[in-house]
Amino acid sequence: MPRFTDKDSPELIERLRDASRARQAFTEVIAAYTEPLYWQIRRMVANHDDANDILQEVFIKAWTSLENFRGDAKLSTWLYKIAINESLTFLARERRRNNVSIDDEAAMLINAIEADTNIDGDALALELRKAIATLPEKQRIVFNMRYYDELKYEEISEILGTSVGALKSSYHLAVKKIEEYFSRLD
Repeated sequence: MPRFTDKDSPELIERLRDASRARQAFTEVIAAYTEPLYWQIRRMVANHDDANDILQEVFIKAWTSLENFRGDAKLSTWLYKIAINESLTFLARERRRNNVSIDDEAAMLINAIEADTNIDGDALALELRKAIATLPEKQRIVFNMRYYDELKYEEISEILGTSVGALKSSYHLAVKKIEEYFSRLD
């Protein structure tokens, strides 16, 4: 999985801020970030078509908000934050639309995972996706960022605005719950 931070460059940000070069630079941003953002979103919403729709929204929001990007954080952090917020907004909207409580969201996600024909994988990978779906939202996000994207706690802290200690605790609890999920399968 490509790391987000490998694509940050001061030169790219400079071109994004230059109106005459912004469109071409943003094309490069799209090319560089489409895959990693798609997979972050996909792990949250579990459906290919929904993930693609959200990804488009992320890039539209980034493009229309480009003048608001101050450069205090990395470009990758900013994009990741937009992707997570758009995904959370989508999930909340789906819960309301389907009249599903936050407690029943795990069942909704597991159903989506089981119905998904767009991801190949062995039975173990499928069970891991189901186990992750049973986690509370915050633990699910932290686990995905740490496990799949291999982000450092400091990077996750910057994206989510949560302390490193709280993130470590969330990740540890997520791992324990996933281990418990697999122990029940035996």
